Amino acid sequence: MRSLEPTLQGKYELLQDLFHNMGSVVVAFSGGVDSTLVLKIGFDVLGPRAKAVTAISPTFPALEIEEVKRLSAAIGVSLQMVETDQLQIEAFVQNDAARCFHCKTDLYRLLSGLRNAEGFHTIVDGTNADDLGEDRPGINAARQWGVRSPLVEADLCKSEIRELAKRLGLANWNKPAAACLSSRITRGLPITKAYLSRVERAEAFLVAQGLRQVRVRLHGDLARIEIEPPEMAKLMEESVRCRLVEEFKKIGFQTITLDLEGYRAGGGNTPSVGS
Repeated sequence: MRSLEPTLQGKYELLQDLFHNMGSVVVAFSGGVDSTLVLKIGFDVLGPRAKAVTAISPTFPALEIEEVKRLSAAIGVSLQMVETDQLQIEAFVQNDAARCFHCKTDLYRLLSGLRNAEGFHTIVDGTNADDLGEDRPGINAARQWGVRSPLVEADLCKSEIRELAKRLGLANWNKPAAACLSSRITRGLPITKAYLSRVERAEAFLVAQGLRQVRVRLHGDLARIEIEPPEMAKLMEESVRCRLVEEFKKIGFQTITLDLEGYRAGGGNTPSVGS
């Protein structure tokens, strides 16, 4: 790898030292650029003492399953896929401000069992320094379960993570931000398998149109589409607009809207329409 800018080089070396001191790690691996970088550096430092675990559930997009397989294979790390189902957790289904806390508690309980059974020392995740300024109850769950966040400990922000991932040859270095499907269902609406499926199908349609960063926020039978503002004109092309309306109504939406503010992280953290 070519030499890095001195500040980033120092953070990269700190990451390596952190993993060396942990001795062995279980990586909560989602396939996003953050957890992929954690996995890559963990494996580079620890070899087989670094293990990737991906939890598959109704909230995990099916498109991401093959992605985590490809990424872990490219790194050369062992990947274990385990099944879980947050829809069995009543507090999660209620979809209030603590939803993410309940989801992550379920995940870290599972990972703690795997860590203990297989003799690994530490669970690590992909939380980065920028995440600390957002509403992320899942971070509280991580701390309660002793999960460490190497990217936070090395004070790496998102732009630095992408730069380092690019230099390390990670295929997803510029992958759009991702989140579990439940984040699309506005607070106050119960999370159901039918709602999750509706969102997943709608977003898959938009991605197939060549849009890069998409969210379909679900307000019952209303879809609120968030995309990057420069791509909005694409949806207004008559042929695309007509196909979109037809597909979304087939999926189950009765009203389809385009949010003129565009994509923004946390755009689903608002009460449902009419509440």
